[in-house]
Amino acid sequence: MVSMTASTEEAHKNVRKEDQAKERNVSQIWRKGLAGGVAGCAVRIIVFAKTVVAPLERVKILFQTAHLGFVRHTTHWLGFVHAMQAIRQRYGNQALFQGHSVTLLRIFPYAAINFLAYDQIRASFITSPDHETPFRRLISGSLAGAISTSCTYPFELIRVQLAVQIKDTSLVATCRNIYKDGGLTNFYRGYAPTLLGILPYAGTSFFTHDLIGDWLRSPKLAPYTTLEASKSKQRHSSTKHVQLTAVAELTSGALAGLVAQTVSYPLEIIRRRMQVHRADMKNGRRANIVDTARTIYLERGVRGFYLGLTIGYIKIMPMVATSFFVYDRMKGYLGVY
Repeated sequence: MVSMTASTEEAHKNVRKEDQAKERNVSQIWRKGLAGGVAGCAVRIIVFAKTVVAPLERVKILFQTAHLGFVRHTTHWLGFVHAMQAIRQRYGNQALFQGHSVTLLRIFPYAAINFLAYDQIRASFITSPDHETPFRRLISGSLAGAISTSCTYPFELIRVQLAVQIKDTSLVATCRNIYKDGGLTNFYRGYAPTLLGILPYAGTSFFTHDLIGDWLRSPKLAPYTTLEASKSKQRHSSTKHVQLTAVAELTSGALAGLVAQTVSYPLEIIRRRMQVHRADMKNGRRANIVDTARTIYLERGVRGFYLGLTIGYIKIMPMVATSFFVYDRMKGYLGVY
């Protein structure tokens, strides 16, 4: 009887331990999601507060889609400045922010899903330091980007549609036009090149950030790049958990954004064209990725795949740097390292 009672108590203890472990995992997941969402919001709050990125993003989309009213500006180094001036003079300052409202709606869910998915996938692929390889890091980031993009893609399409309309168009009217043009599936127009583009972008972004972070945490650089409070804990935890200084973290994020934008930009050009050019038809069907790429090449050559890249750097580098920095700090505050 005593043996049976002891066994029962032991079984109850094991069940309680399993329940507690599950609760901790759920708590970790929602905290990481919250950290990612806050990181995404912080990026826009900081960057958009200076009223720079939203106008630049709109001009970049007009350049990428070869809008007839703005093609002439793409041949000048400061063409984006002339384009912004033209929009402001003709339609007012508010026109520079057309489509920005949808960007704000997409911020939190995209960032939350992206960072959360990366941490979960990375934890599944890299179960020990021996498994931590560049390929596993790259795949983890790519899959995270694919998941977050798939969940929020309709917001992206609506934003682009609003941005290319010169005259002010309501959100409801834009959604109605997209639906009339092809039903619900039309909200995923241009999804294929977007997915192909986000795989190298997200993968390269996370991979570059982690790689540079490892370099900055190396013994030679650690005295200059890591926080004093973290150094004292270094012998008790992985170097992965040692926090970088603000400058070091922002630098790694900025470089990650630069590399990722350069690698994925041609596919971004293709997807923008496919998202807005309903008339690009071939043999009675909508132009696919190959058709669109051929059209861009015939129009502008190789340079056509990099229109607006300078604007992309101006926007992406501070955005990605701030995003990684806030996410890193939020995880620390929420205790989910």
